[in-house]
Amino acid sequence: MLNLTIKKTDGSARLGVLEVNQKRVPTPVFMPVGTQATVKTLDMTEVEKVSEGLILSNTYHLWLQPGDEIVKLNGGLHSFMNWPHMVLTDSGGYQVFSLQNARKIYEEGVHFKHHKSGEKLVLTPEKSIQIQNNLGADIIMSFDECPPFDSSYDYHHQSVLRTLRWAERGKKAHLRKEDQALFGIIQGGPHFDLRKRSLEGLIEIGFEGYAIGGLSVGESKTEMYKALHEVTPLMPKEKPRYLMGVGTPEDLLEGVEAGIDMFDCVNPTRIARHGVAYTKYGTITIKNKSFEADLNPIDDTCSCHVCKHYTRSYIRHLFKASETLGLRLVSYHNLHFLKSLMSDIRKAISEGQFKAFKEEFLNSYQTIK
Repeated sequence: MLNLTIKKTDGSARLGVLEVNQKRVPTPVFMPVGTQATVKTLDMTEVEKVSEGLILSNTYHLWLQPGDEIVKLNGGLHSFMNWPHMVLTDSGGYQVFSLQNARKIYEEGVHFKHHKSGEKLVLTPEKSIQIQNNLGADIIMSFDECPPFDSSYDYHHQSVLRTLRWAERGKKAHLRKEDQALFGIIQGGPHFDLRKRSLEGLIEIGFEGYAIGGLSVGESKTEMYKALHEVTPLMPKEKPRYLMGVGTPEDLLEGVEAGIDMFDCVNPTRIARHGVAYTKYGTITIKNKSFEADLNPIDDTCSCHVCKHYTRSYIRHLFKASETLGLRLVSYHNLHFLKSLMSDIRKAISEGQFKAFKEEFLNSYQTIK
């Protein structure tokens, strides 16, 4: 049902193909985020052009609206959002983390209040898997706790042990083993020994893929990269390796160098809604006055539909006029930019030139411009 074929390595970087339910995507791969069964502002025909055919949807939000039973009634996520390609759903653990003071964690699961209505809710490992079974994604995630990175060592330790118990309960509750691959999530914060213990426990339980969670949650880049490079080499070589919630261009390069196969992040569409666009030379804020009469495309090296047909001047006008098309155009471009970056990364790995490619890209790319 799930198969990962590694075709070539360049250092720790891996070039391969991930196949689930007769659907194939090249790896390493970036997944656009379709939180509520939609990649914000884009139609699915557009998403097909700016993705490799794998997107992520959100268990927590779809449970609350419209409800997983409604999605099931519609034939599952693929039919519901008219997406015949591969879908991954997260477990809801990160959304619970983001609630911070509005939730309480028990052995049973997490008690919290609806982020809009205030309704009291409980999410357990079994419930998370049940919701994901109803949603019908190709890849689903084990329910985990994602503590703040700077939590005490003792809290991270207890959290890792609890997450392992939850992982075992969730696996037992999984009823669609024939068409849904279940991944386990590694936690442990900045502590290598806890990350190692988390991974070893997950391997003992047995999953079809393994994800690194609890990064990009407020820690420094140095701390994130340290944890990433420590734990990735320990992950099973024959199984997919997924870095959750990380997706800036520099982070993708770092993750690939460490040996990661899969990435997701809201960043490309989130910054797009604020008028921030990726270019080969760094990000630009298209709303700035300096682009008012700029007749160049967002990125003169980009081949996307937006860069072929629209100027920076026009797109700035759309944002200043509060026209939705501006959000759509920059969202499309940003996702295309990351798709192209991942394609270039795969080509560099195939040619044994990844390290040189990474250095060349970062030499010209600035995170703020």
